[in-house]
Amino acid sequence: MTIIPEVMSGVEQSSTSPEKPQKLQGRELFKTIGCPKTIVAPMVDQSELAWRIISRRYGAELCYTPMFHARLFGESEQYRKDQFNALDGDPEVDRPLVVQFCANDPQELLTAARHVVGRCDAVDLNIGCPQGIARRGKYGAFLMDDWDLIYKLINILHTELDIPVTAKIRIYEDREKTLAYAKHVLSAGAQFLTVHGRTREMKGQKTGLADWSMIRYLRDNLPPDTVMFANGNILYPEDIGRCLEATNTDAVMSAEGNLYNPGVFNTKKEQIDDQYPRVDKILREYFEVAKSTPGNASKSAMKSHFFKVLRPFLAKHIDIRNQIGPIKKGQFEEYEKIVEMVEERVAQIYEAGEEADVVVDNGEYKEIPHWRCQPYFRVVNGVASNGKRKEVDEETIVEDANKKSKAE
Repeated sequence: MTIIPEVMSGVEQSSTSPEKPQKLQGRELFKTIGCPKTIVAPMVDQSELAWRIISRRYGAELCYTPMFHARLFGESEQYRKDQFNALDGDPEVDRPLVVQFCANDPQELLTAARHVVGRCDAVDLNIGCPQGIARRGKYGAFLMDDWDLIYKLINILHTELDIPVTAKIRIYEDREKTLAYAKHVLSAGAQFLTVHGRTREMKGQKTGLADWSMIRYLRDNLPPDTVMFANGNILYPEDIGRCLEATNTDAVMSAEGNLYNPGVFNTKKEQIDDQYPRVDKILREYFEVAKSTPGNASKSAMKSHFFKVLRPFLAKHIDIRNQIGPIKKGQFEEYEKIVEMVEERVAQIYEAGEEADVVVDNGEYKEIPHWRCQPYFRVVNGVASNGKRKEVDEETIVEDANKKSKAE
């Protein structure tokens, strides 16, 4: 008789003991982070902390980290310090935040993801990167050939990690296969589904337009409560609303559009300084944040950000462009000189008063003063996607400058 009360007492104690909090899922998770509409995409070496801080100032409501290599992140403390420092995920400056990993081993992915628990709102699996390095490493979009592995990678985080898992995918040319693929990813446990409306083959010179109709097809045929983000074709602030209407998704993610103009997310303000900020002001803001950010990520990303923010400006001020190329990582004094030169040149433009400081809408494209951030139109066979011939491909400028800097 005395055994029963003891057993019951044990049951009573366990029922009142603190339980592990349940992970937020799907729509509940989305609401908890504020139902964001504008999202900075995960970009290799580009969506680092400093850039996320600037992007949030200009309208980004959710940010993803750069894609981290799961095995390196899990094994190397130095890699973690370089890529995800003490301020990354700080509640005061860097939330909401999703940390993205590339991986092809479920246990390595879980080990890496456990390092960011408590410092982000979710972990994302990259199954969309189409670059050659992803092919060689068998991750990113090249996991699209192995659905079983994709399931295992997502599901181990869904079942074992203390925070939610999400996924970013690309599409197939076939609609039904893409729908089956999206359902497969969701069934593994992904709580958000970001759909980049391009196939794995659409990259570089073959990039082309993202297919919003495919994203809408998924939206219409997946469970209604699925949280979906659309990615692709964002050039101007107005494109955010157009994309939301066309795809009926919950939010819009931008990568390249945000890199060349962080003001692309500023849909609530229509002033030119908000939507197409001056390059001198953005450059100064970014530089002041980046040089004070701990870790190695901002130092590594700085040159590329300078080239992208200044893209329209450098075509007119080639002497400044040529001086950026030789600068080495961490040479803040040299970058400071560039910032000052850009500030001086823009000041001279306004003093001269020779050009109108307005945005001219020509219908499909806009004419924006070269001293303001603006979209980048990818060059294919010497012609940009807005129909204008380009004498120089700015992507090539960045690549050549980086190669020269590394060689030195």
